[in-house]
Amino acid sequence: MPDQLFFTESEDANRLLACDGLALMIGMLLDQQFPMERAFYGPYLLAERIGGELDAARIAAMDPGELESVFKGPPAIHRFPGSMAQRTQEMCRVIADEYDNRAENVWETASDATELLSRLKALPGWGEAKARIFVGVLGKRLGVAPAGWEEKAADWPSIADVATFDDVAVLREQKKAMKQKK
Repeated sequence: MPDQLFFTESEDANRLLACDGLALMIGMLLDQQFPMERAFYGPYLLAERIGGELDAARIAAMDPGELESVFKGPPAIHRFPGSMAQRTQEMCRVIADEYDNRAENVWETASDATELLSRLKALPGWGEAKARIFVGVLGKRLGVAPAGWEEKAADWPSIADVATFDDVAVLREQKKAMKQKK
């Protein structure tokens, strides 16, 4: 397990992403219609604002209006604070209820990559692409390699390919080029 995932400019946020599965999952959830380095900084901001620790059951039980206020900041945790606070709360509810309040159980108890991908796709706010990218993050960055993970992981450039913060800019250019080809 690495000490940091270099998805943001903040060493503290990068350490949180590497050591806290819920932080990593929230960052992945927030990585839509928002700069990726800001999305992955979001879990750090959220933890700071709710007392320094991320706990799925606690987030799931929060008053939705209070959580939305936390997301609004300033600075805002996401471009769409209301909807992303709601999705985060819904995902945390599933983690609390179905995975014993431990995000890592989503992947640690999966029998293989097919089951892992299915579990991820079933999470609120997650679809096929996000789930496949996350399988890649787990395999490439964290060494979590259930049988068949390479076939289930995204086969396009993604945050899973970011080994240093400089790679974020490279990935942004690759994504831009891919969109222009469409």
